Amino acid sequence: MKILVLNSGSSSLKYQLIDSETEDILAKGLAERIGAAGGGGRIKHECVANGKAEMDVDMADHAQAIDHVFGFLTDPKVGAVKSVDEISAVGHRVLHGGEKFVQPTLVNEEVVLEIEKLSDLGPLHNPANAKGIRACMKLMPNVPQVAVFDTAFHATMPDYAYTYALPYKYYQEYGIRRYGFHGTSHRFVTGRALKMLETMNVDSSKSRIITCHLGNGSSMAAVVGGKVMDTSMGVTPAEGLMMGTRSGDIDPAILPYLGKKLGATAEDLDDLINKKSGLLGVSGVSSDMRDVENAANEGNKRAKLALEIFVYRIRKYIGAYIAAMGGLDAIVFTGGIGENSTTIRARVCEDMEFLGIKIDPDKNNTLKGQADISKNGSKVRILLIPTNEERVIARETVQVVAGD
Repeated sequence: MKILVLNSGSSSLKYQLIDSETEDILAKGLAERIGAAGGGGRIKHECVANGKAEMDVDMADHAQAIDHVFGFLTDPKVGAVKSVDEISAVGHRVLHGGEKFVQPTLVNEEVVLEIEKLSDLGPLHNPANAKGIRACMKLMPNVPQVAVFDTAFHATMPDYAYTYALPYKYYQEYGIRRYGFHGTSHRFVTGRALKMLETMNVDSSKSRIITCHLGNGSSMAAVVGGKVMDTSMGVTPAEGLMMGTRSGDIDPAILPYLGKKLGATAEDLDDLINKKSGLLGVSGVSSDMRDVENAANEGNKRAKLALEIFVYRIRKYIGAYIAAMGGLDAIVFTGGIGENSTTIRARVCEDMEFLGIKIDPDKNNTLKGQADISKNGSKVRILLIPTNEERVIARETVQVVAGD
């Protein structure tokens, strides 16, 4: 089966065409500036077998974007299929599933309406996700569409981990609780980690793993026996770790205080904690960890402070999760920063020998791809596992379509 995986943003569309039997990527690409008032849309496409292509084209909506994507996928020169009919199913990444969607779900009109209703909890992503689904339903009416939810892997959290200490009626009436995100990534690396730990004589059913998805958006999860016990993001992706432009954990009273001082609206404050904070806000340099690391190495004090905060938050969550799980078998690093920043990995694990965490400097600096970068004698395995969210979405789409 050939599975098309779509990740629809408010003005962008990422896609991969995957052979479900080999899990090879046949083609991938990105459509940008969908619906932009001034036009300037662009599609970048790559077919593994036939090369790359780019096109400047205005796209009024996601339906037009997907139509152009289909054009690339079936193009005689750079296409991966002769006809769209060769695509067996479409897997859609959807940010927020609330409490209703805790498994990948076959899409129909009722499901799309529910995804749209959940836009209150995922206002930046769910409307765009729904647009992508509707566009595909229109262009491919006879092809199964499957929604795979970012929140679903975290649905195993116990109530004492997901409930906020607010009046309980707000959970009952508005669904205010911890949901967690990056679920497909945490699911993928957890599965890989469990297989690696089995070769080290760790019982999977009793395993205790901390997964660290570190990128422009960052989150951690405490996973016991393959099931999430706790995770750092909350109702929205703004809670938890310091991120590229998100603040992560802050005193909530800061927001009304700043609102009064600045005469700011709720939308202004939302923009502040989601788009102007994090690495960018503290360093004043960039939201990109590579830029911040370079600036810190050149002596920029605010960039150094940003790195210290970023690392400190991760270390603090590790300590909290070890206490919550009653021990630890492995730490997993993944995501753009987790996979590529040897400095961040080293600093996170520094001076943690008292917890049985010992990183091997040589392995950390030289090994790429999936690897164990623990030092000999480390009681806790430190694992480097590249994530592959699209592969998870493709797998789960096949399972739903097959009725497994």
